[in-house]
Amino acid sequence: MNRFDMGTYDIIVVGAGHAGCEAGLAAARMGKKTLMLSINLEAVAMMACNPSIGGTGKGHLVREIDALGGEMGLNIDKTFIQSRMLNTAKGPAVHSLRAQADKNQYHIEMKKTLEKEPLLDLKQGEAVDIIIEDGKACGVVLKTGAVYRSDAVILATGTFLGGKIFIGESVFESGPNGMAPSTELAEKLRDYGLPMRRFKTGTPARALADSFDYGKMIPQEGDEEIVPFSFMNDDLTKDQIKCWLTYTNEKTHEVIRKNFHRSALFGGQIEGVGPRYCPSIEDKIHRFADRERHQLFIEPEGLHTDEMYIQGMSSSLPEDVQEEFYKTIEGLENLKIVRPAYAIEYDCIDPLNLKINLENRSIENLFCSGQFNGSSGYEEAAAQGLMAGINAVLKLDGKEPFVLDRSEAYIGVLIDDLITKGTNEPYRIMTSRAEYRLVLRQDNADLRLTEKGHEIGLVKEDRYERFLEKKEIVEKETERLRRKVVQPEAANPILEAHGSAPLKSAQSLIEILRRPEITYDDTEEIDDSRPEMSRHQKTMMEVQIKYEGYIEKQKQQIEKFKRLENKKLDPDFDYEKIDGLRIEARQKLNQFRPLSVGQASRISGVSPADINVLLIYLEKVRRS
Repeated sequence: MNRFDMGTYDIIVVGAGHAGCEAGLAAARMGKKTLMLSINLEAVAMMACNPSIGGTGKGHLVREIDALGGEMGLNIDKTFIQSRMLNTAKGPAVHSLRAQADKNQYHIEMKKTLEKEPLLDLKQGEAVDIIIEDGKACGVVLKTGAVYRSDAVILATGTFLGGKIFIGESVFESGPNGMAPSTELAEKLRDYGLPMRRFKTGTPARALADSFDYGKMIPQEGDEEIVPFSFMNDDLTKDQIKCWLTYTNEKTHEVIRKNFHRSALFGGQIEGVGPRYCPSIEDKIHRFADRERHQLFIEPEGLHTDEMYIQGMSSSLPEDVQEEFYKTIEGLENLKIVRPAYAIEYDCIDPLNLKINLENRSIENLFCSGQFNGSSGYEEAAAQGLMAGINAVLKLDGKEPFVLDRSEAYIGVLIDDLITKGTNEPYRIMTSRAEYRLVLRQDNADLRLTEKGHEIGLVKEDRYERFLEKKEIVEKETERLRRKVVQPEAANPILEAHGSAPLKSAQSLIEILRRPEITYDDTEEIDDSRPEMSRHQKTMMEVQIKYEGYIEKQKQQIEKFKRLENKKLDPDFDYEKIDGLRIEARQKLNQFRPLSVGQASRISGVSPADINVLLIYLEKVRRS
């Protein structure tokens, strides 16, 4: 194949899914001439699986992406068709926003954003090779022979790399949603010695809206009061569509059980490891044999299509079996399937091969992000894409990496888990993975991260000024509530109306607001000095006031965590020199080259006893 030069860029992003979009926009907005390549421009921000953004843990990531100047939150606010806040019966640390998207409109709006970015070129083309010179990534080669040179390359290949589809006995090479797979690049990356592995995910069938019997299903409404994802939006109003809930039954399970042998999952065709927290329906029935039913949600794919997504029912069973088992479910008896469920297997890298800035350990200036790093989900992908884009720019500018630790962001938890612990299955973020989740709430993501985004040049002045104004309003109002005292005769009628114990003596408004049953808005009748505040501002202030004691305790825990994080380690140090370290610990520490004692403590195979030995050694060095 003849090769020909097609130009030079600062950064090239391979892939235009959710990781690629954030990586490309971050690089361009931070001043780098950027090329983004997509195997098909219809794949830009494609929602190949669930047409939604957010959810438990994932909603936190979207808010953090937005607070840093990313695009996902803004785009879903433009294109959602239903919005719900999840886990509201629990504490604010696990409240998570989730929005159903018009999937085609989500793609269209993101593509428009990319096309309008001055320093970003979006092109259709399949990368088949990475140009590596002197151990550095410095360009890509396309299938056509076109060569694009660059100073850095970001891989964001999603599930396209070595993609293979499974529908029962039918197995064929394909990317998601029937698009072409990327096979040559997968082979090249193996040739370069990258530690590759095979993962698997899947997606349910899509069916026509008029083939469901909605009278047999439970409607799921959106929230009356819509909470935006982006901190740039105060209020959103929109006519929302309904989703629907129904359940499998014993007939469904019987059909699936008798066809286990025809499932690609149980038939041995699938080599890749699937996500534990999003199993196929046959896997659910196999693993949870005592369960009488499993729930599934019927979700519209958009306002301009009749296709409905059957959430919770991914499968690799043959089409005839799918037709049979779907129709055993209440409300689905006359189902017309237009896209069968399938499983997809793909290549990804072992994330233990990545540095803390998402740069490859063996190839300099090759950054990796998204599902290529072994994660699952649009939100996890976008978060890594954003960080890879930021760090590629900083690396080229000779600046220190931008790193968020576990006490600063869910993004920090996500990346730290991947690069220090690795993953044997597609990694999914969950609130339970975060040790400091009361501090890492979704309502205060801008308070935690917008200043940092501004410092690195990604948060622009309009967002930064808006953030500073919000911060000042919240701080002033909190202090005013601390000083404002109300008498029992004024407060008691309101307190009693809300089932709260009456006052016996005068009390500050902040003390009244600490009561779990009293909200900021409830005190309006006894408080005539209230400033205008947005919903975001009220929510953040209320949570900080009500949970102040718990938050302070968690901040003390963070201080202890930071002590280990601040004990820096020389990345070139030879751990064979430390007597008392176990052989496995020496091997792991020499392999991963941790930057701090805290990071070292989270490496699989390094025990607390090893960390104590390391701390004693560091103290001896300090004294000498």
